[in-house]
Amino acid sequence: MLLLHPVREVVRFIPVLIVTVIAGSRSDNPMWSLAALVVIVGLALTRWFTTTYRIGPDTVQLRRGLLQRKTLTVPRSRIRSVDVHADLMHRLLGLVVLAIGTGQHADKQERFHLDGVDARQVPELRALLLHDVEPPAVQDVPQRSQPEPQPHRGIEIGHWQPAWVRYAPLSLRGLAVIAPIVGLAFKFGIANVLFDPDTVAAIGARGAAFITVTVVIVLAALIVVVTLGDCLRYLTTYFGLRVVDDGRTLHISHGLFTTRQTTLDLARLRGATLKEPLLLRLAGGAELDAIMTGTSSRQKILPQAPRTAVDSTLAQLLTSRQRQRQRETRPITADAGISSSATEYHVSDDAAQHASTARFAAPDTTDASAIAGERPGSHVGPITAASPWTGTDSIPGTHEIGSSSTQSASSGVRTTSATQDAAAPAHVALIPHGGRARRRRFTRALTPLLVIAAIMAAIDVAGVGIPAWVWGVLAVVAVIALALAQDRYRGLGHAVIPGDATGPTWLITRNGSLDRDRDCLEAPGIIGWTVRQTFFQRRAGLATLVAATAAGKKRYRVVDVPLEQAWSLIEAVTPGRLGDR
Repeated sequence: MLLLHPVREVVRFIPVLIVTVIAGSRSDNPMWSLAALVVIVGLALTRWFTTTYRIGPDTVQLRRGLLQRKTLTVPRSRIRSVDVHADLMHRLLGLVVLAIGTGQHADKQERFHLDGVDARQVPELRALLLHDVEPPAVQDVPQRSQPEPQPHRGIEIGHWQPAWVRYAPLSLRGLAVIAPIVGLAFKFGIANVLFDPDTVAAIGARGAAFITVTVVIVLAALIVVVTLGDCLRYLTTYFGLRVVDDGRTLHISHGLFTTRQTTLDLARLRGATLKEPLLLRLAGGAELDAIMTGTSSRQKILPQAPRTAVDSTLAQLLTSRQRQRQRETRPITADAGISSSATEYHVSDDAAQHASTARFAAPDTTDASAIAGERPGSHVGPITAASPWTGTDSIPGTHEIGSSSTQSASSGVRTTSATQDAAAPAHVALIPHGGRARRRRFTRALTPLLVIAAIMAAIDVAGVGIPAWVWGVLAVVAVIALALAQDRYRGLGHAVIPGDATGPTWLITRNGSLDRDRDCLEAPGIIGWTVRQTFFQRRAGLATLVAATAAGKKRYRVVDVPLEQAWSLIEAVTPGRLGDR
């Protein structure tokens, strides 16, 4: 442990050491560099000796500093996650960096992290930090002694495969690298050379063809380099990824050179987001983020991976969440000296009616399964050795919600798998938003192009000729805009899954085309609603509902819902929130 900080500080102050060596050589006094080295190593050692931490019954304290002592205190009830990472130097020394996440945005000096912790102490520290603090009313009640928690024992619900690297370049992140390079080239006058008529006429036909071929080759080489960079980053970051669910916490570990282990409290889970960028969606892949309170808005569970693997992990995660909820709400026997009743989730009539509408709304579309964007290969059962997580074969054991709704004529009781299947949010079909939402997508896509075409036609009529290739480019852009408008409507939808005595109501919403998100949010996590209507939405009779929550992105939108369905949707998800209207 004593070696870590001195080595790091010496590497950090290499420029200072170089300056002292040069100064010492000019003054014929090599002690300058030795003195600088002693000072750097001494300061590094004092950092280690002056850093202490203490885990108390209610708080965790970190004290550090030599001249200016600072004590950071974190209530244990505010701990949301434990993040452990180790670079190559830490791994060689058998040490790790342990950071505590509380959900608060703090600068580097205010973060609670322990650098140089023995890796063998991590399981015990993790279990101790994430251990629930008992309320005062319960501490005096005699209880049975519980065994010490065994970290990392549970079900593996996600496992990285080398074949997943092929999905790395399909997340559109490469455009963020290519676009600045192209923009920089245009800024330095490349566009003036390529599109200057005098230059093109001077170089002739062969020269123009040579420049065109050169530009194409440069762009192709740039795409290849960015693709290889994405694959390399993906490989080094997510190599060996494992997602383990022990029923109480979620353990995520990955990394090739720098390993990272994140432990999340499942009690903070409020849902999940299925991310489907356009290229990744076309290749049959997706990403999975957790919606949790007190963590990052984009808590990654699975990176770019086959859709079947993502669906399976999501189904297992939601199923485990319901099992944990059932354990938490199960009555405690008299042997423990405590009697309590389970918390029941009540279902409003609007929620049941809205779920029924979701199941029978598919005929309004040409292809309900295509609009839902789902595959019938979602996994809801436990993972076994026969499921090697290759992501190429469909996993049995799933069903569409709409196919399992039955009603008994004698008893009049309707049985819906949406209220019984904990993994229903992962594969439930969505309600399309109708023709007005479709028209709005096409109007927003074509109106700018029609304005541009009208301006070009006016210029052409005025006597200034418009080249034919400009009209061709405009036609190609119009075709692309039509395709994107149709895809945006296909990705638009929502669903409400009513809860029962063991599970809450779920809100499922999806929107987007180039960057599509399917958000699955628990209704108890919603703390408020906002109904928004722009001028054009009011003319179309549409509204955008914004569900406010303390988890994830904080705001989850249901875009362009017919206004007559907006209030019933809010009542279905959160009964009684509307009050008297």
